[in-house]
Amino acid sequence: MSNTDRKYTLVTGGTGKTGRRIVENLQSMGVPTRVGSRSSTPSFDWNNDSNWDECLENVEAVYISYAPDLAMPGATDTIQAFVDRAVVSGVKRLVVLSGRGEEEAQACEQIVINSGLEWTVVRASWFFQNFSEGAFIDMVLAGQITVPAGDIQEPFVDVDDISEVATVALTQDGHNGQIYELTGPRLMSFADIAADLSAATGREISYISVPHDAFVNEVKESGAPQDVVWMLDYLFATVLDGRNSSLTDGVHRALGREPKDFRDYANEVARSGAWKVAA
Repeated sequence: MSNTDRKYTLVTGGTGKTGRRIVENLQSMGVPTRVGSRSSTPSFDWNNDSNWDECLENVEAVYISYAPDLAMPGATDTIQAFVDRAVVSGVKRLVVLSGRGEEEAQACEQIVINSGLEWTVVRASWFFQNFSEGAFIDMVLAGQITVPAGDIQEPFVDVDDISEVATVALTQDGHNGQIYELTGPRLMSFADIAADLSAATGREISYISVPHDAFVNEVKESGAPQDVVWMLDYLFATVLDGRNSSLTDGVHRALGREPKDFRDYANEVARSGAWKVAA
């Protein structure tokens, strides 16, 4: 069968942290891939369904990455509408990225599970890459991580591991009906994160726990987009309460190997120069 005859895999959020990596994985495998983003052609926007049918045309599998988070109010209606369109369009397989410990997001998971299609849930912990590509990189560069996290421990996970799990679920049989809870190999407080970042960068990076309201106000005043403010407010107020302070074997079940450790990630990013501070 030629590439022109093969069906596509649609990656929503295709320029985001996980989506971009999944697109690269699929393309390297020769899988016909459609990037679902506002800047793509056809464009894809969770808040505008006018192009959804075109994006879903001749698509066999879909990676669902909803921004900013499946727990956001209104997400269930949007996911239900999208899944209904996917069913009508002849999609066979759905892989949804969800958040570990997010009860609200599990309502969206159920929509995918009850779709009648093949499905896999990828339920992830906090990303390593938040410190190099996301909300906390400026704090790392400034040498001070100031968040309202106390001494709560979280099993941070590498986005590369998440993306590899999603890739195999999209392209291989044997993952249908699986809920993969993905964690890194150890529980870490933000103080532990700061210590590993200090060791990797060769400079002092401290951790200061601040009051929740003060943190949210600071994020607002920084000019962050409203959805980012909402997500950080939600995550620190709701999810980071100890409910996720346990490890899982999701990466090993999906990939047959252990997850990457934060220390290895930090050393790789430090070598890349992403945390280099101008003298």
